[in-house]
Amino acid sequence: MLEPVDPLSIVFYRPDALRVWEHPLMRERLKWYYSVMRDEKPAKYLIVKRIESPINPYDRELSIDELWSVHRELSKEFQKVFMGVRGDRLSIEELSKPEYSFLDVKIAIAWRIMASCKLCERKCRVNRVDGGAGVCLMNGECIVHSYFHHMGEEAPLVPSGTIFYGGCNLKCVYCQNWDISQVNPTYGLKVDPKTLAKIQYELRRTGARNINHVGGDPTPQIPFILESLKYLEVNVPQLWNSNMYLTLESMELIKDVIDIWLPDFKYGNNSCAKKLSLVDNYYEVVTRNLSIAYRNGDMIIRHLVLPNHLDCCTKPVLEWISRNTPYAVVNVMDQYRPEHLVLKYPEKYREISRRLSYREIDEAYGYARRAGFTVYVEDLWLKP
Repeated sequence: MLEPVDPLSIVFYRPDALRVWEHPLMRERLKWYYSVMRDEKPAKYLIVKRIESPINPYDRELSIDELWSVHRELSKEFQKVFMGVRGDRLSIEELSKPEYSFLDVKIAIAWRIMASCKLCERKCRVNRVDGGAGVCLMNGECIVHSYFHHMGEEAPLVPSGTIFYGGCNLKCVYCQNWDISQVNPTYGLKVDPKTLAKIQYELRRTGARNINHVGGDPTPQIPFILESLKYLEVNVPQLWNSNMYLTLESMELIKDVIDIWLPDFKYGNNSCAKKLSLVDNYYEVVTRNLSIAYRNGDMIIRHLVLPNHLDCCTKPVLEWISRNTPYAVVNVMDQYRPEHLVLKYPEKYREISRRLSYREIDEAYGYARRAGFTVYVEDLWLKP
């Protein structure tokens, strides 16, 4: 059982988690999340569960193309209802609970996709439903390594009800969570969707401001996460903490249930991504998905500054954010340390085998200011 969060612990250990909401620009940029966090609005997943499906999406006679056709129509209906709820023109209590909902359609499609897996852009097409392991190292089981009230996340998120899943679709040579993402991803707790729902309920009941799906990466667990929402009734913001290397199909499935996005934007080009995370077409995929997420929820974008990568990565990343997602909140992270393969083979990864210098940190912050992020609130950057 989780212990309830002691309000005094926030006051003493993370007073910035209270102060951050005193800034009007932060409340404006994270308006939807703030309202759900305070139970003033219903989480998006609760609305999705009230949108009626005209079919039984679990009927195996239906093709995936037919399911996607229904999904497209229900997505339009969801947007209308969501805007009504957001604009105080409609209450969720006015919506009935259908036998099959928009969420059921999403669940059915997600499991079909995992049977020839293309949840992420690696599109390895392994049948994970029948036990095969994908490039992410995950099979047909959902592995949770830990869940707790995270006091170390960004100030608006603390205490964050964080769920660490096993496996990852990237292979970052400096990964700080290498044990659960790449080395021992299956050594955690095996959970089914109902158990995952209970975990989320307990986290919220005991004081979490949100449910933080992370890892590793949560992308390989999309079918389990979506199905868990079928059994969850508590009002709590859903947070997607991800490397954002998802397919368009996965983005379509999750964009209607995520209230706030916490994406990593690691690299400003494909060559650095290929060298350090072993992925192709990184920049195109991640910028596409960031654009989709930006249109579908509040957002705090993380960029971890790497030594010797300011001109090739930090500068173009911040410039892209400024041009394309100007109202996102940005965390320019300076806590890089050599881990995993970089720590084991420092000569091979000499360029990132050290911590950042003070000069590099100042230079990164200077890039942020020149990109227009001139408002600094509790370690976060915003454009005025």
